Amino acid sequence: MPERPDWAVIVHGGARTIPEPLRERHRQGCLEAVAAAATLLAAGRSAVAAVESAVRVLEADPTFNAGRGSVPNAAGEVECDAAIMDGRDLAVGAVAAVRTLRHPISVARLLLYERPVLLVAEGAEAFARAHGAEICDPDHLRNTETQHAGCDTVGCVAIDARGNIAAGTSTGGLSGCAVGRVGDSPLPGCGLYADDAVGGVSLSGEGESLIRTTLAARLIQALEHDAPQAAIAGALGRLERVGGEAGLIVIDRHGRIGWDHTSDHFAVARASAAEPARAFIHRDEDKGSDA
Repeated sequence: MPERPDWAVIVHGGARTIPEPLRERHRQGCLEAVAAAATLLAAGRSAVAAVESAVRVLEADPTFNAGRGSVPNAAGEVECDAAIMDGRDLAVGAVAAVRTLRHPISVARLLLYERPVLLVAEGAEAFARAHGAEICDPDHLRNTETQHAGCDTVGCVAIDARGNIAAGTSTGGLSGCAVGRVGDSPLPGCGLYADDAVGGVSLSGEGESLIRTTLAARLIQALEHDAPQAAIAGALGRLERVGGEAGLIVIDRHGRIGWDHTSDHFAVARASAAEPARAFIHRDEDKGSDA
């Protein structure tokens, strides 16, 4: 078994079709996110801190359907979801259908230390205000720069120098979806999971399909005996039963990175103590992920 690196991190910007003029923006945005996480990990900070930092960068970039780049639902309103999971003790914090949180991932992190796992809508926003989180006008979150066409969610998985693993997700939902619709992103076992004994995963895709297959849970279970790429292949095979596109990123307990997708594109950046940051738009571009 290969030695675990001191730290490793991988981020994604969503499983979708990326028009040619926007591909460099997706690469650069993912590189900036992974650089933010890598800086913290190299300084000995926790995987949870690194994941939050990376996702905040993506939430602040309107290139991605999360935070500032969120899309309107059927009523023309923005509703965001986010979650983070700490593999040390399986703590989860998640928010859903929130309209005024500048950085939903940071409110999700605050919930890691509270009894509730998931707060929605007004309840999540009241919790955020009570804890001094950043509040904004809903119009700040509505995407006005790029057209999102696909199953967009951003995410990150990291392992720190102590071997602790964390995973996170954030999304601005599906354009034109039903008011109050919640997808896979804030649901552990569907859109993300992290367990120091096994690994961490973050997914992007058609949320209803990922929920119906509990795809993150299946992926984590496969990591108990398979290397990342083999585990991902098996999980994507499960998705065929219900259809839908997906993109998956993984770091196992040994620090091995894996990722793949069935969508046309999947913007990803990765880095570790042993390798500098690199960004990709399609899995075929990356020859270095661990088998």
